Amino acid sequence: MIEFKGKFISPTEVITYLKNNLQIRELCNHILCQKIINKAAEEKNIQVSPEEIQIEAERLRYEKRLVKASETLGWLADNLISSEDWEAGIRDHLLQKKLAEHLFGQQVEKYFWENKLNYDQVLLYQIVLSSQNLAQEIYYQIEECELSFYEAAHIYDVDETRRNRCGYEGKFYRWSFEPNVAAVIFNAQPKELLGPIAIKQNSYIFMVEDFMPAELTPERHQEIINKMFQEWLASELNYLLYA
Repeated sequence: MIEFKGKFISPTEVITYLKNNLQIRELCNHILCQKIINKAAEEKNIQVSPEEIQIEAERLRYEKRLVKASETLGWLADNLISSEDWEAGIRDHLLQKKLAEHLFGQQVEKYFWENKLNYDQVLLYQIVLSSQNLAQEIYYQIEECELSFYEAAHIYDVDETRRNRCGYEGKFYRWSFEPNVAAVIFNAQPKELLGPIAIKQNSYIFMVEDFMPAELTPERHQEIINKMFQEWLASELNYLLYA
């Protein structure tokens, strides 16, 4: 029985709610995945020590600004969990991280160099228009310096947020685009006007601000490990369910 603000909710009610809202399958997947992680870690003698749990708990307390013990207890109560539940969750998180590093840590560099192009990034501006004819006309006006790219984006883009940013869209990986569009963008020169390119129902005019060649940073190292681990976990889950 779960007590929530003076009211009691039974496990059956929780399960019924999850079923009615089509969330039970996802929950079962998570539970089975944790079982796979626990079994693999046990087979490889990977463990999480109480000291490691304590260090991570302190890090999380700092992150959540839980300075006093009473603040931590209040936060746990608000989330309907005990300190033991919290430590168990931390243990599961650390166990997954250690298993992922054990399985794939030595493969990251090879994977990165084999897929380096996919991790190149571009800082991109774009104008999105619903009319191909209007896109072509605006493209010529920008080319002829009748108005700037930023002015055109501010006036004509179909999206209000992007209009307010004068076309600024942000950083993108190569794989964010269809292959034909990626080829155009990643072979351009900075500040080169590109387009109009028809994508689905709209026409796009692009301008590359800068390129960021891929580097194997600690963040990318972890990103690749996570990707490889999730692919492995999905494969293990599929084998468990359909073998």
